[in-house]
Amino acid sequence: MTSPLQPKKEDKIENIGPGDTFYGRPKGIVLDEKQWRYVQRRYHISPRELQVIKCVCQGLTNGDIAAKLKVKPGTVKTHLRSIFGKTRVRNKITMLLRCMENAAQFSREANNTAPIPIVDVEKPTPQKPASGEKINKELI
Repeated sequence: MTSPLQPKKEDKIENIGPGDTFYGRPKGIVLDEKQWRYVQRRYHISPRELQVIKCVCQGLTNGDIAAKLKVKPGTVKTHLRSIFGKTRVRNKITMLLRCMENAAQFSREANNTAPIPIVDVEKPTPQKPASGEKINKELI
């Protein structure tokens, strides 16, 4: 007899489809063509490796990439290993973040605008207090 907490075989088949996943694929395009060319030149990425990176950024698995590019999954792994070495990353997420970071840098350079700092806080000193504080003249 099975316990009520253990799912039955037919429950698994009815509830979960072969393509179901908790996370969906990204809806938008991560980078435009100029930004992809910049990333390609910066890291000396081959055209085929660039195709693999674009597929990874679309959320495709290695098997899906292999089917789309009509290569074997081992070839996709080889391309990824080469890309990881060239971009000095260890996984797909870090590779995506590195590409986005470089694209943002390219966009700033193209627009000749300075990057906007997220936090610009100076440490208080006795001569320059933090905002809202008064200098105690007796301590100086």
